[in-house]
Amino acid sequence: MNNLSVRKLLLAAVILACTIAVCNAQSFSKPPLPKQTRHVVRKGPIKSKKVKIKEPRAAAKAKKEQKAKDNKRKKDYEKYVRENRKRSIEIQTPEVQARMKRNIKDADSKYKARNKKKASSTRKAGIKYR
Repeated sequence: MNNLSVRKLLLAAVILACTIAVCNAQSFSKPPLPKQTRHVVRKGPIKSKKVKIKEPRAAAKAKKEQKAKDNKRKKDYEKYVRENRKRSIEIQTPEVQARMKRNIKDADSKYKARNKKKASSTRKAGIKYR
């Protein structure tokens, strides 16, 4: 009984060895590519380029002029507001002027404190105030 099982194991090992040898003999590896085409094949897929559409020069110039006009208008408005505030303080009596200036300082300090608290609660700005 022992000889029979050893024979079966030996026969299975021989069959397994033969099939492995046959599988290795039938490898279908590709032949090496010529040197000229090696670098072309390894580049990968071609990416499509993004096409930039340029506006006509007149349109670009008009946009630039419009932006300049908007900036000038904003600057003039800010100047007008500053002058108006200054004038509204100047026409008051000295006691009222002092009170107005004090109120402006208090409001500015409260505004800064509120913004600092709000900014420190966010992650990025929290590093700045810690």
